[in-house]
Amino acid sequence: MFLELLKKRRSIRRYKEKPIEKEKIDILVEAALRSPSSRSLNPWKFVVVTDRALLEELATSKPHGGSFIKNAPLAIVVCGDPEKSDVWVEDCSIASIILHLQATDLGLGSCWIQIRKRNRDEGQAAEDHVKEILGLDNRLMVEAIIAIGYAQEEKEEHAYDSLPFDKVKFCQ
Repeated sequence: MFLELLKKRRSIRRYKEKPIEKEKIDILVEAALRSPSSRSLNPWKFVVVTDRALLEELATSKPHGGSFIKNAPLAIVVCGDPEKSDVWVEDCSIASIILHLQATDLGLGSCWIQIRKRNRDEGQAAEDHVKEILGLDNRLMVEAIIAIGYAQEEKEEHAYDSLPFDKVKFCQ
């Protein structure tokens, strides 16, 4: 059941030194490409990174909250083209959560690293650093990096009674 998948999905930041099989990477890419998109404009672009040197460079994009990328065997950089859609942020966010859920379904761990509107340091935006590393077109905006790998840590699901039910209002 879908709810069981949601219960399993946790942010994983420690990965085993084990490459992800090509078949699983292909499934992750297909899942991202099947993500819903407003008016089917598909303003996203995905950069699949398995090169160890590039992963280490991406880990420096956001030193506080992204350094663990260097230990992941895979990162998928989720970008959007604001010229294609005014809701590219939403479409990229949907694609990112689809990647998380597909990774969980494949027995992989994942973690979202927010890049948009974050700084690498006082002199450079995280997004500019990622664009530079990957040679991305300047018109693209980098939403996030999704680190993916075989989990080296296990996390329990959030207990039902810890869910913030006070955030829900029923109008009947």
